[in-house]
Amino acid sequence: MELHTVSPAAGYSQADVTAFARILTGWQMRPMNQPGGGVWFNANRHEPGAHTALGRSFGEGERSAPEALAFLANHPATHRNLAEKLVRHFVADTPPPAAIRRVEGALRDMRDDLGAASAALVGIPEAWDGPLTKLRSPQDYVVAVLRAVGSPAPEGQGVVATMGRLGQALWQVPAPDGWPDTAPSWTGPEAMLRRVEWAHAVAGRFAARSNPAALAEQVLGPLASPATLREMSRAGSQRDALTLLFTSPEFQRR
Repeated sequence: MELHTVSPAAGYSQADVTAFARILTGWQMRPMNQPGGGVWFNANRHEPGAHTALGRSFGEGERSAPEALAFLANHPATHRNLAEKLVRHFVADTPPPAAIRRVEGALRDMRDDLGAASAALVGIPEAWDGPLTKLRSPQDYVVAVLRAVGSPAPEGQGVVATMGRLGQALWQVPAPDGWPDTAPSWTGPEAMLRRVEWAHAVAGRFAARSNPAALAEQVLGPLASPATLREMSRAGSQRDALTLLFTSPEFQRR
């Protein structure tokens, strides 16, 4: 309720949380070695009786949990919460209210269709307006650099270790609300210095078979600033030029 659906903005109470917990009782995971997988309903472990959450009453039995989850998914507060998260992730750290309303409306009108929400995001003018504002997270940054240089499928542990050094260790998020989705969380001096050091190391591996100017045109196109292109042309080596490309403000953002 707090993180994935209605959020605290719905004004729920601890009694609502307890009621939903009781509704979910009885549902269990099948062991991985059993055929079928998934979940199953164990009536012997289900809390009997009707339960009221967020002003709605749910009966007992196997159907109560799917009904409660559908209720949460279709709640206006869920639409608002998801819309704000999507716009923050794809458009701007400070989500424009008009953009939130557009995605929120798509979720409401299309009954939680995430495809419709994605289409609404693509149509938001702020998603295309410059300048680029969203800083790449360490994971996004690592993938972008390796794609840019045409790196062959790397050893998994190498990429995992790099993400850890850059502050976003794979599958090790320290809090239940996930990794931060705003720039200040990733722009500390040490964090940015580590990006530069890693980019320089990658540039050293791929400089001999790369044309920095052509690569800048390929990965940035018109987004490459005159200042970045100028400094790249003045670089003392192809490695330094690649490093400047990968650490430029334009490449760091999306």
